[in-house]
Amino acid sequence: MEEFFLNIRRFNLWDGNQPNVGYWRADYLDAIMKFCHNRLVKVLVGQRRSGKSFILRQIAQALLQQGVLPQNMLYINKEFLDFDFLQNYKDLDALVKFYKSSLQPKGKVFLFIDEIQNIEQWERFVNSYAQDFSEEYEVFISGSNSKMLSGELATLLSGRYVSFEIQPFSFAEFVGVTNLPLNKDSFLKYLQGGGLPELFMLPNEETKRHYVSSIKDTVLLRDIIQRHAIKDPTLLEDLFVYIINNASNLLSINNIANYLKSKGRKTTYDTVANYIGYIEDAFLVHRAVRYDIRGKETLGGSAKFYANDLSYKNYLYSGFGYGLGYLLENLVYLELRRKGYEVYAGVIPGKEIDFVAKQADKTIYVQVAYLLHDETTLEREYSALDAVSDHYPKMVVSLDEFQLPLKDGIQHVRAWDLGEIL
Repeated sequence: MEEFFLNIRRFNLWDGNQPNVGYWRADYLDAIMKFCHNRLVKVLVGQRRSGKSFILRQIAQALLQQGVLPQNMLYINKEFLDFDFLQNYKDLDALVKFYKSSLQPKGKVFLFIDEIQNIEQWERFVNSYAQDFSEEYEVFISGSNSKMLSGELATLLSGRYVSFEIQPFSFAEFVGVTNLPLNKDSFLKYLQGGGLPELFMLPNEETKRHYVSSIKDTVLLRDIIQRHAIKDPTLLEDLFVYIINNASNLLSINNIANYLKSKGRKTTYDTVANYIGYIEDAFLVHRAVRYDIRGKETLGGSAKFYANDLSYKNYLYSGFGYGLGYLLENLVYLELRRKGYEVYAGVIPGKEIDFVAKQADKTIYVQVAYLLHDETTLEREYSALDAVSDHYPKMVVSLDEFQLPLKDGIQHVRAWDLGEIL
């Protein structure tokens, strides 16, 4: 263990090391720090390369600023080869014990474990250390699968954790890291690029395309194919491509399966449903189920799917063209999710509302339009919201540079202002 311990010192803060913390993601950090200094396990989930590791390091930096000593923090990242010796929960336990005997930290120990799903039976370690009342520990973990909290850990901890979904950069973060003005031109650059944090350090479009492709391949291989022993990897990728190229459209598992069969692919409804579920679990795409606004219930059958980041569409499958309006709808969906809303595709008799966004007792109705350039478009977008009889806030989001006045209680929002308004 001593040799392994020497190898991982450079990833920790004990020797005056100052690891790269990247662009300071204040919104996430502020939300997470509100839950610090207690026994709640802090869980960061999200797609690979969305910035979870940087946020864990930013939390450690914030704790340092609050007076926590470097030797009271242990950082582990299972993405790095230096941590390959950690195969299961017993290895993890042995490392923590060796760290404590070596550094002799006084008081609470803060444990940061990145990509923890790569450690067998990690749930047992987290449950034990989170409940150890003989010594004080505070545990922060990250993972790249949405199901990591749906099994044994959720049962064992039974409410003693809080989770945060980490997404790629928002538009506000995009202009922050690029030093661009917050206006339409900048928003169009963001719309036609992507928000994956490392994209902004790459020198040209070709390098970015290869980077996005490598992320897609890694997620499909490591988080889905290997994890679930996928028998038809080509079908899995074809489904991912199909969903990305049909983002913002209503889709059903049955129709997708029939489409694949019409192309000569041998598959079943269950296989398609399972594979799409795995793609969702890895945070590559999100599903917005339909919601009956008058009946106040969700509907089965078709749903809308949205890409977790537009870089997949813009860098990998741009030849399968669809308009900026579809990209805009995707970004509005992600911004609503980023602000903590559960997002549905709204349905009322004879009309559709792009989004019904719910958060506790708060609801927002949102229509998305590319441009409100004529009376016909105005009537179409506003009439759907007019048909909703309750008094929750309603808004139309578009790429128009002008700002329309409030109309029948419906607010017009320029797309680049949405993050500030929500």
